[in-house]
Amino acid sequence: MNDDLLNILSNDNKDIDTQLLMDYLNGKLSAAKKHEVEKMMADNDLFTDAMEGLQQIRNKKDIQTYVEQMNRDLQKSLTKKRLRREKRKLREGPWGYVAVIVIIMLCIACYYVIRKIMAAHGHTFS
Repeated sequence: MNDDLLNILSNDNKDIDTQLLMDYLNGKLSAAKKHEVEKMMADNDLFTDAMEGLQQIRNKKDIQTYVEQMNRDLQKSLTKKRLRREKRKLREGPWGYVAVIVIIMLCIACYYVIRKIMAAHGHTFS
């Protein structure tokens, strides 16, 4: 059996024996082992969803094709999200800090200008 197929869930949960899952899908397990897999499915919703999706594939020979397609789609999605996150970091960058500093400097300058104008007209600040 292809290693990619056996590694479907290996990164998410080290306790799951992927060969056991594939044997479950192919109906090669004893009643006790089948019960063990069903107990794992009851404890993990993501695992259950993945198993249900794999069970709906009528031709078990197509599983490899589906797995490869899902892996490609997942890689594309993760790459897109990573690039978007990096792009957002560049946009946020130092410009926010520069804007805050400029606004503070303008406020200080306005304070001194108003104070000077008021002093010129004989008014004082308290």
